[in-house]
Amino acid sequence: MDNQRPEMFIPALIGGAVAGIISGIPVVGCFCCIWVIGGAILAAYLLVKDSPVALSSGDGAIVGVFTGIVAAVVYSIVNILLKDLNREFFQKLIERVAEYIEEMPPGFEEMLEGGGIETSVPGFFLGLVVSAIVFSAFGALGGIIGISLFGKKAARKTKGVSDASENTGNRQP
Repeated sequence: MDNQRPEMFIPALIGGAVAGIISGIPVVGCFCCIWVIGGAILAAYLLVKDSPVALSSGDGAIVGVFTGIVAAVVYSIVNILLKDLNREFFQKLIERVAEYIEEMPPGFEEMLEGGGIETSVPGFFLGLVVSAIVFSAFGALGGIIGISLFGKKAARKTKGVSDASENTGNRQP
């Protein structure tokens, strides 16, 4: 039995980059966990497409965790690059909310003007670690979903190929 496993790094890199970039964009990034699940499904699809053997749910979970880690790194970098745009967006959002609320909780204005915790180096790494943990969990879920959606096709192909080779060997002239 051939136990070759396909390379998981390239699919995880592609799925994680897509999920991280989309998650870092303001407004669209509000659904970051959905984008990570989608990126892991994409990674699972790419993994199944290049796999000569049937893959298990564990393979999907592993590629999903890798996808979540890549997505967290890309998300953090995109967040730094779009920091000013994000701050401006949330300032306008808070101003609109403040029109309808009589009294805002103390400290909101200072938090928006100061840039929040992510502007410091320890805050950046804390955010990266938290994002990596959360994105890895959602990535594992997306990888399992992706393998369940696309993995059966690879299993049928592999089964059909092995059946054909067995039938040709049993033929009698």
